[in-house]
Amino acid sequence: MASSSLARVLSRQMHISARRHALTKFSMPAMSPTMTEGGIASWKKAEGETFTAGDVLLEIETDKATIDVEAQDDGILAKIIAPDGSKNVAVGSPIAIMAEEGDDLSGAAQMASEPSSTPPPPPKEESTPQPPKAEEAPKPAPSQAKPELAKGERIFASPIAKKIALERGIPLAQVKGTGPEGRIIRDDIEKYQPPAAAASAVAAASSVGSAASLPEYTDTPVSNMRRVIGSRLTQSKQELPHYYLTVQINMDKTMKLREVFNKTLGDKDKAAKLSVNDFILKAVACALNDVPEANSAWLGEVIRQYKKADISVAVATPTGLITPIVKDVGSKGLATISSEAKALAKKARDGKLAPQEYQGGTFTVSNLGMYDIEHFTAIINPPQSCILAVGSTKPTIVPAPEEERGFKTVNMMKVTLSSDHRTVDGAVGARWMTAFKGYLENPLTFML
Repeated sequence: MASSSLARVLSRQMHISARRHALTKFSMPAMSPTMTEGGIASWKKAEGETFTAGDVLLEIETDKATIDVEAQDDGILAKIIAPDGSKNVAVGSPIAIMAEEGDDLSGAAQMASEPSSTPPPPPKEESTPQPPKAEEAPKPAPSQAKPELAKGERIFASPIAKKIALERGIPLAQVKGTGPEGRIIRDDIEKYQPPAAAASAVAAASSVGSAASLPEYTDTPVSNMRRVIGSRLTQSKQELPHYYLTVQINMDKTMKLREVFNKTLGDKDKAAKLSVNDFILKAVACALNDVPEANSAWLGEVIRQYKKADISVAVATPTGLITPIVKDVGSKGLATISSEAKALAKKARDGKLAPQEYQGGTFTVSNLGMYDIEHFTAIINPPQSCILAVGSTKPTIVPAPEEERGFKTVNMMKVTLSSDHRTVDGAVGARWMTAFKGYLENPLTFML
């Protein structure tokens, strides 16, 4: 009887102990291979709320998009460590305490306050006898200001002392020289300390002046996306040897073919409508098929040449620029390219892109034509080798000897290719631009 009672007590204690230790820390997940930190956009469950597998627990803000994190098992959100709006949370850092049904949640707060890992104690330094200190030479006192010399009296100073004094705005007449015969030397200038009253007056006047000259402003916190964009584009511009090729393209035939296609599509589906950018994406893919050297990436030890054209399309969002990818454009028709590009652009603006929809890509297109920008140059998105900057299409007068007036008006579009000279030589870039121009000036070749 006693043994059975003891067994029941031990069983109860083990059960309670197991329940206490069932609490687990939930860490910031890596939503992509390159992700090192992220932000908590919002928690979808409250503390103490239960969830089932497949429920959305929270939204994580990465450098490219806001992504839903779903629960893998049933459980309870016992304690939130990183609240809504948390920024720069390292991957692997605890962001919440999770529990299972029936667990004791009283220890969640204590577990949340515990450090994620205990750093090893610093090694104890062995006490060793110190050698006798050598007698230090007395340090020269800082150069003190002296009464200003009478006007016209000659000042003796070394050339370097004069140069430094001029740069720092130090009046030589107030510096006491310690060189031969009172000559002012470099050390005197570097140790010069102006009178306290004069220094405070100058500082006060400077602060008042600077405060008065500042206009009104608003500081906006830098988002993860903006920080990564700034870092990567700066790195690209500094490390990649960019060069630029610009051509003008006669878009008359493309515009006419687009008009015909849109009329045909409109009869079937009024929402379906091809844009000029759809034709540009198709022409890019066809030109990459003709000049595959441009469809490459610099990987340090090797240059990787891709067999398919996965084209990144630059999309402006409220939080920054993102480049969703239209996969294998060369194998798709204009209508498919159009619908996929529109769907990806909407998801990008809503912050709902999945990592696989914006990571990768072999070539980028950035189109500012809709903003009436005639010409610009774009920064390469590494490890890609090229990015095409597309301007607006404008009516332009060109010579036409066959016309009675000797000229005619055509729709011209200016495009600029930025290339990485490590992978795409100038002649290769020129061949690609020629092929691209040919496809847009004769768009029926898309169908061949």
